[in-house]
Amino acid sequence: MQMGMIGLGRMGANMVRRLLKGGHECVVFDVSPKAVEELVREKAVGARDFGDFVRQLKTPRSIWMMVPAGVVDQTIAQLLPHLEPGDTLIDGGNSYYVDDLRRAKELAAKKIHYVDVGTSGGVWGLERGYCMMIGGEAEAVQHLDPIFRQLAPGTGDIPRTPGREKIGGTAEMGYLHCGPNGAGHFVKMVHNGIEYGLMAAYAEGLGVLRDANIGKQKSAMNAETTPLRDPERYQYELNLRDIAEVWRRGSVIASWLLDLTAASLVEDQALSKFAGRVSDSGEGRWTIDAAIDEGVPVPVLSAALYQRFSSRGEADYQDKLLSAMRFQFGGHVELPAGKPTN
Repeated sequence: MQMGMIGLGRMGANMVRRLLKGGHECVVFDVSPKAVEELVREKAVGARDFGDFVRQLKTPRSIWMMVPAGVVDQTIAQLLPHLEPGDTLIDGGNSYYVDDLRRAKELAAKKIHYVDVGTSGGVWGLERGYCMMIGGEAEAVQHLDPIFRQLAPGTGDIPRTPGREKIGGTAEMGYLHCGPNGAGHFVKMVHNGIEYGLMAAYAEGLGVLRDANIGKQKSAMNAETTPLRDPERYQYELNLRDIAEVWRRGSVIASWLLDLTAASLVEDQALSKFAGRVSDSGEGRWTIDAAIDEGVPVPVLSAALYQRFSSRGEADYQDKLLSAMRFQFGGHVELPAGKPTN
């Protein structure tokens, strides 16, 4: 099958490589000519601009946009003058599902199909495949099935869920038509909200283990820090690298995220190349918005999102206000930077 790919970043380029490996034809375009040239050397068909890109695709065209959510509308606007009824646009990025509803309606008026695909797999997708959560008309989604099947991980060596053989469907292959337009990105939105919570849980738990030696640290007593009453309880020098590894082997909290955490700790237990400023690309916020609208409590996901804000220094002003209030009511003076010890 022929597929056009716009956006050849970390995921888009590897998705093209996976499709080429499966015998599909790919026409590619990116704002970076170098990215296009690299894939042309790997047997993709390169395009110099949007018009050239569309001209090289057979009708009805299937065009996958793997671009940041903020430029999807701009990309569609640039493509539209070149498209025809029956063509299909696929948004595989992390768009807000509400935008999908609007785009699908606007494109339907021009008889152009729109499919939203929440895509998970990151830089490992070329090797492992991509988990895809799909929204759109059944006919358009079915037409794209050969593409989804090639990009997906497949059943692999994961044991079947007991009873699953009676259900069927594509979920076991790693891709799923979740529902009408917006459903794919809605499911991916919640997927990423859960990801925030899981990542925060690992980080917080390992942080507690890292500081289990606090009883060995000595410092002068002061009025601003509550004393550690039982330092003998915190005398452990724990090896986080090995703990993460042992958890991977038969533990109930084993996961791919833990695999990646263990790999990071093998490289550098101090994590010295990271500043700890954690970004959020929108899905966590949108998940919480949906939870509020639905009346569903999500305290873990909310806390994980707010922690990301704090990691970027966005709590600095509030923290200064706390210090200011403590100084005003009690004359409390801030201690020097660094973690207070007992």
